[in-house]
Amino acid sequence: MAIFNRRNALLGWAAWLVGKRTLKRKAKAAVPAVDPETKRPNSSAVALLIAAAAGVATFWRRRGASGGDEG
Repeated sequence: MAIFNRRNALLGWAAWLVGKRTLKRKAKAAVPAVDPETKRPNSSAVALLIAAAAGVATFWRRRGASGGDEG
């Protein structure tokens, strides 16, 4: 009995397509929508973007200040 055969390959391919479609749908639903009246993203998306930028800036500052003598 072979583990890899055409039937299993077909089932795996179908599961991959269905899973990919489902994950795309869930990802689109999770993204905050743009307000149609003002054409601006909602405030939670803006706050998340600002928090992410602050986190990246903090990481870079700490990483640059900590290890100058390595190597």
